[in-house]
Amino acid sequence: MLLTVKNNQRRLYQQIVSQFRGHRHFPVEVSDVEASHGRQVRWQLRARNATDTIRERWAGASWIIELVVSSGLRDGKPFHHVHLFITTLRTSPKAMLRLVRQRWAIENQWHWPRDTQLGEDAHRYAQRNGVQVLALLRTLALNLLRCNGFRSIRTGLMAVAHDISRMLGWVGISLAETG
Repeated sequence: MLLTVKNNQRRLYQQIVSQFRGHRHFPVEVSDVEASHGRQVRWQLRARNATDTIRERWAGASWIIELVVSSGLRDGKPFHHVHLFITTLRTSPKAMLRLVRQRWAIENQWHWPRDTQLGEDAHRYAQRNGVQVLALLRTLALNLLRCNGFRSIRTGLMAVAHDISRMLGWVGISLAETG
């Protein structure tokens, strides 16, 4: 199991951050460079054994991981991102980096657009079923946009937001013309 740790789990997040401060020895350090989408991305993974405090609260945790994703420029601006993970897996450093990158690809393809473009994390639902229903509708919307040639979710949303006939046509429904 590989879990992304975000700042909404403050205690765990701070415990992991504190383990990567300063010039400590890290038993696992591996990096890779990827050139795609017109930019060069450097992936640097550092990992160490989970502390006793973390293992007490997260049964089976074996490693805490810091993934630094950095690159030259994106839209003319430098960027630097740090992501934290906790895992129960015991594997080689290169395999761990591959797993984290695969996890990050899922985050970029599904979770990030759902939150930033569709505002998923901003919603608070009164009914339990609302969460699953709206998640299904968001997934359907993302898939329809991608299947109809939109690489950019934002561009796709702007193109079809006011064209219900076009959207329904994608799923085989046509509106009857009213005269």
